[in-house]
Amino acid sequence: MASQAHLDKMQLRQNYRNLWHSDLMSTMQQDTPYCCLALWCAPCVSYMLRKRALYNDMSRYTCCAGYMPCSGRCGERKCPEFCLFTEVFLCFGNSVASTRFLLQDEFNIQTTKCDNCIIGFMFCLQQVACIFSIVAMIVGSGEIQDAAQLLNCLADMVYCTVCACMQTQHKIEMDKRDGMFGPQPMAVPHVQQMSRLDQAIPPAAGYPPAAYGQPYPAPQGYPPSGYSR
Repeated sequence: MASQAHLDKMQLRQNYRNLWHSDLMSTMQQDTPYCCLALWCAPCVSYMLRKRALYNDMSRYTCCAGYMPCSGRCGERKCPEFCLFTEVFLCFGNSVASTRFLLQDEFNIQTTKCDNCIIGFMFCLQQVACIFSIVAMIVGSGEIQDAAQLLNCLADMVYCTVCACMQTQHKIEMDKRDGMFGPQPMAVPHVQQMSRLDQAIPPAAGYPPAAYGQPYPAPQGYPPSGYSR
């Protein structure tokens, strides 16, 4: 049931009307230093981005942003910083994906076909590398073992590169949210508006479809007291 609900929500994300401020192919050009930082210090960047996605309010934190069966059952309320630290180091891939889903559901951001192809290629390459490794173990052929090692190295390189680009994409989107590309930042949503798997798709946010490079119009009533970047 939960898996089906997750798949349904993934499908509905394709109907969101806004686009990322930068697609994955452009992130290195848009913010090269941060992309390099995300490549070499990936877990630390994931920690910072999740905290920033939560508007630096760790009382909002839930393990994997509520998208995994373990979410809400890991003692997040008692020690959210430690739980987030554990998440980004032990479940790094999930931590990046969860931050991505969090931003998508908050701002109705769709994933473009190009981004989907890049992410799909990363997963397929990992699966092929895994299959080659299993076959190499069974057959014992030196040529297949060499091919498996080469594919594993290539899969790891693609994985690290795509994750770095995704994290840079998230950072650029939050720069846009926080008003670094315009006069005013976006307003902090209420806690109940933060996305969870069991919540409905959020309503329209009140701004027209945004193309790459265009900022969101700022809502009224900002800034809330106590929010700091």
